[in-house]
Amino acid sequence: MTTYQLAVIPGDGVGTEVIPEGLKVLRRAGEVTGRFDIATRDFPWSCQWYLEHGAMMPPDGVDQLRDSDAVYLGAVGFPGVPDHVSLWGLLLPIRQGFDLYINLRPAQLLEGIAGPLRDRGPADIDMLCIRENTEGEYVGLGGRFHQGRPEETVLQTSLFTRRGVERVVRYAFDRALERKHTLASATKSNALNYTAVFWDEVVAEVGRDYPAVEVTTYHVDALAARMITAPDTLDVIVASNLFGDILTDIGGALQGSLGLPASANLNPERIYPSLFEPVHGSAPRRAGQGVANPMATIWAGAMLLDHIGEPEAGRLVMDALRAVAKNGPRTKDLGGTATTREVGDAIAARIGSTG
Repeated sequence: MTTYQLAVIPGDGVGTEVIPEGLKVLRRAGEVTGRFDIATRDFPWSCQWYLEHGAMMPPDGVDQLRDSDAVYLGAVGFPGVPDHVSLWGLLLPIRQGFDLYINLRPAQLLEGIAGPLRDRGPADIDMLCIRENTEGEYVGLGGRFHQGRPEETVLQTSLFTRRGVERVVRYAFDRALERKHTLASATKSNALNYTAVFWDEVVAEVGRDYPAVEVTTYHVDALAARMITAPDTLDVIVASNLFGDILTDIGGALQGSLGLPASANLNPERIYPSLFEPVHGSAPRRAGQGVANPMATIWAGAMLLDHIGEPEAGRLVMDALRAVAKNGPRTKDLGGTATTREVGDAIAARIGSTG
């Protein structure tokens, strides 16, 4: 039996409540398949840790995670710590330090859950969003000059490389081949006459190697609208860091609750450990009440299993999650009264069940 070493960062707020449910389900999947167990090393890095230490993690924090098979993150954020401090102090250094250049976000409406779109059901909303995750608009190039003065000047520069764009686009084409052989590319080349035009050129060049995939290029605003007006026409979507960030949040909203969207930050070559997380925030006002939905964390756990080479276990987790989404129990955000633990217990109990 294989033992996988997970670096666990519960983080803040409800992150500390949903991560135990995710680990419970992962371990149950290992028991049912008889293939693996899970060992964890917990890291207390969080906004609370920042308030005590003046940093989101130690200077060698990324190195401390390096020997793990994967990183499992809960949620980060707390009043009094600005969001850009927590993001640039923890998640972005891990993404960039481990070259996690693929951000994978399924946007799928599960049976039994009411989405926000009238007359749209699970058959209409099943997208896979692939976001470039290490460069683009989020590289942190720029500065503020004469800060606080009337002549203050602010500069933020995006960075696109041929290597960076080509590898995320090629990954998206490969995933399109596994699904419906269609790919939507987000651009804004009418206004961004350097970066977005370059993006479009690389998509066209890579597309020549994938004649079986039909590619449609959309201006990002039109694509955002299309996700709402005609989601059934979209399958795999590829986008730059900023565009992908916005589009995936639309996709998450289409799932019916912030307690459902899951995210994988991948190094496809597996040179470094990849990171898996729910997309919801730390929800400090709900923390400690036991009402947070653990489904996004558990979904992210299924993606983790797929990535580390346990697809059977990942399928069992998703089958169990879908069964509970359809039949309950459900947390408050989905109209139910169940606690975080009760939903986690129900999903764990359904793993491998034929009933």
